[in-house]
Amino acid sequence: MVSFISCMPGTPKTTRNPPEFFPEYVYICSAMQKTKKVAFYTLGCKLNYAETETIERQFLEKGFSAVPFGKKADVYVINTCSVTSHADKKCRNIIRKTIKNAPGSFVAVVGCYSQLQSDQISAIPGVDLVLGSKEKLRIFDFISDFEKKNQPEVHSCEILKIKEFDPSWSVSGRTRSFVKIQDGCDYFCSYCTIPLARGLSRSNTVERVLADVEKVAMKGAKEVVLTGVNIGDFGKGREEKLIDLMMELEKIEKIERFRLSSVEPNLITDEMILFMAQSKRFMPHFHIPLQAGCDKILQLMNRKYEREVFSNRVQTIKKAMPQAGIGADVITGFPGETETDFMETYDFIAGLPVSFLHVFSYSERKNTKAAKLEGKVHPSKIEIRSKLLHELGEKKLKEFYGTYIGLHGWILFEAYNRNGKMFGFSGNYIRVEVPYEKNKINEIAEVKFTGISKEGSMLAEIVKQQ
Repeated sequence: MVSFISCMPGTPKTTRNPPEFFPEYVYICSAMQKTKKVAFYTLGCKLNYAETETIERQFLEKGFSAVPFGKKADVYVINTCSVTSHADKKCRNIIRKTIKNAPGSFVAVVGCYSQLQSDQISAIPGVDLVLGSKEKLRIFDFISDFEKKNQPEVHSCEILKIKEFDPSWSVSGRTRSFVKIQDGCDYFCSYCTIPLARGLSRSNTVERVLADVEKVAMKGAKEVVLTGVNIGDFGKGREEKLIDLMMELEKIEKIERFRLSSVEPNLITDEMILFMAQSKRFMPHFHIPLQAGCDKILQLMNRKYEREVFSNRVQTIKKAMPQAGIGADVITGFPGETETDFMETYDFIAGLPVSFLHVFSYSERKNTKAAKLEGKVHPSKIEIRSKLLHELGEKKLKEFYGTYIGLHGWILFEAYNRNGKMFGFSGNYIRVEVPYEKNKINEIAEVKFTGISKEGSMLAEIVKQQ
């Protein structure tokens, strides 16, 4: 039975959709029925950002209003990452800071760190709800009142038994959308806890991804990034493959750009490369995890390829698309990595036409095979090796940008404003900065590249709007 509360004197506000059985007025008194506010904080990968926005939409549908995380809210949702020990530490710091700044607010901690270390989170005084990786997308199945608890509620399933796929997508700022097409991983690399945090590989269908992209297009986004844990596994166990999805997405004219997130080198096919080389919508940009340029270390990591596979993929891409931007992930300090092994990785990367590096210092994770390996590398050596790889990455990026100075490119500008500057990306992922102008947000413009800023962005002059 539904009951309606009479308003106190004041200016009434009609509901958006009054029920037919109630007369022409239903009043909501702001003095008596306050709209609750919710704020979100996301750590980690773009997949997490897509899932946070999916959770946010659920709150909005329930009548909440979303506010920036630094503002006062009734509910705070912290979507966590656990890829490294540093990520774990950052999660704990954000949780404690939130509880300190808003002691009366409801605090929900969800995601990968919650899945792996729910006991650590629930031990923090002031946490009210802890949800695992699957449960976070069904938050209203576990809580409805969002009132402070004496003890936190903890809900986390056996992640390796999950078979169903939960779709998610984001449209923050309208410019670029992250659409989740795949989740989980079957690889069980010896250093990684992702299968334990997100489960085994599973993916959406082509039909449902197309429907999600249509929704994103209606929100005005001009670029879609296909994201997941291992998107090259898309369609595994079915007849569909990633290339099938790409070919169907190419037909959606409402989205001007598509971009792939990280794809394992052994899952990048010649067919994909040739398709992207001819595509009008898929950007010439690849993010390929290398992790090590030494076959001995790749084997210890339980990677599914040798370094020549990576080299072959990079060379094939560059032959088909000379302008392609190629990013690579690399881990240094893995157990058993000698100075000779490190230099083998360094020289291997130095000799490849990769455009930029994401460098990670090895972080030991519980319940992984790597944690039991001998030959631990001293932190001081890891720091030195990491610095050398960062310097190599900066050199690679500067060389890549330098080849484009004086040339033209098409840039999609974003809403971010830093000290009067706005930023955008070219198709091959050159980060461009120009003076901020609001009317350029979510617009594609032709620019002339003029130089490289002190911060490492490409400087440019706008030639014309699309």
